[in-house]
Amino acid sequence: MDLRREAGQRTRDALQMAALELLAQRGQGGLTLREITDLAGANVAAVSYHFGSLKALCDEAIEHALERYLDSQIQALSSLGPDSTLQEIAAAFAGPMMDALAARGQDLAVMRTVARVGIDPPQGWERLADKFDQIRSQVLQRLTPHLTGVDDQELIFRTRCAAGLLNWLVLAPIGAELALMPAEQIERQLVAVVAGAFRGAPTVTDLD
Repeated sequence: MDLRREAGQRTRDALQMAALELLAQRGQGGLTLREITDLAGANVAAVSYHFGSLKALCDEAIEHALERYLDSQIQALSSLGPDSTLQEIAAAFAGPMMDALAARGQDLAVMRTVARVGIDPPQGWERLADKFDQIRSQVLQRLTPHLTGVDDQELIFRTRCAAGLLNWLVLAPIGAELALMPAEQIERQLVAVVAGAFRGAPTVTDLD
């Protein structure tokens, strides 16, 4: 029984990973059951057995990708100390995306899926609202000391812009270019951009 359970879990994981890789390439449009099962090395009946339908498999794969991304981001932000610099906050926020770009392979497929659904949110997005709220709260708490005079709504807007920038970047041709760079160069390039999105344009007072 244990061996059968383990084999079943391996098949389930393989189907989910295959779905993620194909979703990362082009989203759900035109995705077929046969493509997923061929990539996973499984039979079509396995999808019905483990997930019920192609849509249910894709939905679960997307939710898995989102949760994995959000949990990594929450962990990175939680590890920051009270005196973290703006660059350190930006590095923690962009950390999961930078790690995926450096690792490539399956990790990058997960991040590309996250990026696609971030641009076009799926049904059930609300189930993850608490995690999004937790991330925004952590970012606000750490950015506020660096950006006195900027209200919470403006900081939330900047945080959402930074997230949107990362989503676009990992899907755009420049994301493929970044994935070819060493991890240190990826971090140097992205942290400056995300920190700039958090900081915003200097005001007249800042320039005086």
